[in-house]
Parts: sequence; structure tokens; C-alpha cells
Amino acid sequence: METKVQPVNEALDPIKREDKQLNRPQTPLIVAGLVVTAILMVYLLFTQVAMQPILLILGLLLGYTLFHARFGFTSAFRRLASVGNGQAVRAHMVMLAVAVTLFAPILAFGVSFFGTGASGYVAPVGVSVILGAFLFGIGMQLGGGCASGTLYAVGGGRTVMLFTLLFFIVGSTIGAYHLPFWTDETPSFEPISLATSTGLGYGGAWIVSLALFGFIAWITLVIERKKQPPRMAPLPKTAGWKRIFRGSWPLFAAAIGLAVLNALTLMTRGQPWGITSAFALWGSKTAQIFGFDVASWGYWQGANAEVLQSSIFTDSTTVLNLGVILGAFLASAAGGLFKFSKLTKGNVAASIIGGLLMGYGARLAFGCNIGAYFGGIASFSVHGYVWGLLALAGTFVALYLRPLFGLSVPKPKDSFC
Repeated sequence: METKVQPVNEALDPIKREDKQLNRPQTPLIVAGLVVTAILMVYLLFTQVAMQPILLILGLLLGYTLFHARFGFTSAFRRLASVGNGQAVRAHMVMLAVAVTLFAPILAFGVSFFGTGASGYVAPVGVSVILGAFLFGIGMQLGGGCASGTLYAVGGGRTVMLFTLLFFIVGSTIGAYHLPFWTDETPSFEPISLATSTGLGYGGAWIVSLALFGFIAWITLVIERKKQPPRMAPLPKTAGWKRIFRGSWPLFAAAIGLAVLNALTLMTRGQPWGITSAFALWGSKTAQIFGFDVASWGYWQGANAEVLQSSIFTDSTTVLNLGVILGAFLASAAGGLFKFSKLTKGNVAASIIGGLLMGYGARLAFGCNIGAYFGGIASFSVHGYVWGLLALAGTFVALYLRPLFGLSVPKPKDSFC
């Protein structure tokens, strides 16, 4: 009996492929999204520094890009681990190659739009990063999305991701409370930068990085030749200029776009794109309302103390996150794809556990798939590579846990032969 081969992204993507073809634009939703965006923009223009409105625009573009290409980190790792398809991971390598090319001169000369200087995400490598990234890898496969995936899936109307986001915030808050233990009481090396810790300089680190990306891409091709997985099914698209606003974008085009937007973020706020520090802030401020003495936590000492006491709209990461959600919402409405998804006991339970693991893991690992993996590697930090390896290890473990919650894990011998 012939086994039907199911396209990889149709079986594994966190956003279900119910969009076999583009629908008419959801005009009322587009108008509503634009109104909310305009109100937020005006508020930022009149109450915050000039940087914040620019970051909102960058967040919108990031969310729009993520949704249009369905550019995932969770699904990329799961495709490679479950069926050996490395197409999305190779897109990651393109993204990282463009990012290090842009980051190198920015970091070398410390240039920025607002004169604040520019510094990358370079963090220690130790027990906290190893455990945190591993937990995050499990969590993103149970929760149905990584940090960026959670935001753009919420913007796209995937209802269960609201549970993932809520418990992502809870886990990140608990992680912030526990972080001093993990950083002070467990072993770790000093932060290692390929550029500044090795004597290579940014030019040498750039060459080494490109070689590593090429090597990783080659490994994915070797795996594909061995496993012969199916190709990713194409997403619905339109022709001509309309494709800019509706329909899917090629993965590699989105990879380049995300790298450019991350570099612009670096030059705007002096740091690369990040997501999860805002979750710790939102959760900690909520905990204060319920009487917790959050200000006494080690995480909120020093430079972070002012962040905790200020409005969330002064936090650049918060503004970026709101932009990503709004950008994904507008992209989904433009394609006629916004609709709430079905909830089950299994996917809600998985989202709760996955959100907790991602939130806690992100704090321990000094970031998520964006701050640690994308931003860390783009900043030439060794901890970014360690994060990627341990998150992939967590993905392999999660493949055995997903069926417990009724989540599918297609196997090559069953569906992909």
C-alpha cells in the first residue's frame, strides 16, 4: 500500500496550514490594527524618547516578516530532528551570515544612531546556559513556538499561544528571581567573544563565523542525503508587487530581512533584538501589584532597578515586542488568514508547561532563540553556539514528550518515506 507523503511544513509547522490559498484581505481587522498602531505611535512620540517610535516600526517590520515567511526556529529544529529536513536551518545560516557581516563594523566602531554606542550580546558559558537552553529547547517544542514564534503566532490569532505567552511570562519571572543562584553558585567560564577574546579581531571572527555557518549548512545537506526527507511544501502566494503585502515570502529573503532589521535595531538602541527580558519585566511588575518585594531580588539590582520602577513603555524590548505582535496581526489580516484556533486539553497543557520551561530557561541562558541564539551568534559570542546545540538536544527529548499531549510527531518511516 502506498504511503502518502505529507509535506514537511504542513505536518510540523506551529501554525496549521489551513490557508491553502489566500483569502480576501480582512479589511476591518487591518483598519483596527492600523488604528491601534497609530495610537501607540502617537503615545510614544509624545511621552517617550525618539528611539521608541523607531523601535515600534522595526518591531512591526520584524513581525510582518516573521509571519509572511512563517520563519520559525522551533519548526526548523523539529524538522531537522524528526525527519532530517535542514532547509530552514540553512536559512538560519544565511540570516546569521548576513547578520555577522553587518554587526562586525557596527560593533568594531561602536556606531549608533543616537550616540549611545553599540554592544552585542556576549554572555558566560556555564551550567546556567547549558541547562537553560536545554529547557528552552524542550519548552518551545511543547509550547508550539519559540520567543519570536509565540509573539507572531499570538498576532496571527493562534489562540493556544496566549497560554504559552502567559506562562512564558510566569516562567521568566521565576527565572529572574532564581537567576542570582545560577550565576553566582554554579560553575561558568568568563564570556567568550570570537572577536575580542581570541585575538582574531572582528575581521578574523567574521571569517571564522562564515566558515562555521558553511560547515553547519553542509552537515544538514549530509543528513538530508542520508534520510531523504520530503521538501517543504510551498506556502500560498501572489504574483508581482502584491506579494510584498500578501502571500508568502521565500525563507532566504526573510532571513536577509531579519538580519538587516536586527542590525538596524542594534544601531537604534545600542543592543541587538531581544524579547524575553520584557517578559521578566511584565511579570515582575505584576508580582509587585500582588505584594511581592520584587525590588529586593538580585535580578533587579543595579542598572535594572530603574527599569523596574519606570513605565513599561520606556523599555525598548517591550516596544519591540508590541510591534512584532501588531506586525504579525497586520500580515495575517492582509492575507485573510487571521482566525482563532481550536483549544484542546492537550495543547493547553503543553502550552502551559512549554511556556514555563521557555521562560525559566531563557533567563538562565541569558536569552532565547533571538537574544542568545540569533543575537549571541551575530555578536560573535560562543554562548550563542552552545545555546543552539543544547536547544537542539532539548528538541530531541521533546519529540518523545509531544505525543503525551496529543501533539503530532511524524516519523520518516510512517509518513515521509
